[in-house]
Amino acid sequence: MASAERERRLLRVGIIGTVVAALCCFTPVLVVLLGAVGLAALTGDLVYVLLLALAFFVGLTIYALYQRKKHEAS
Repeated sequence: MASAERERRLLRVGIIGTVVAALCCFTPVLVVLLGAVGLAALTGDLVYVLLLALAFFVGLTIYALYQRKKHEAS
């Protein structure tokens, strides 16, 4: 049963991370927040970091779904 709990947690983290990274990538949420606290200068290279984070979390979600499918098949 520990494997099933791990798969659920992995899927949950992947989906939440994907949603957060997508919100910060495609909406000005992070730019507004950084501007509000005086760190607007950090927004220049932010796109690269967010795209990498989005790719990582999408990959994590796909991996979790693959593990779940494999576990259900056995």
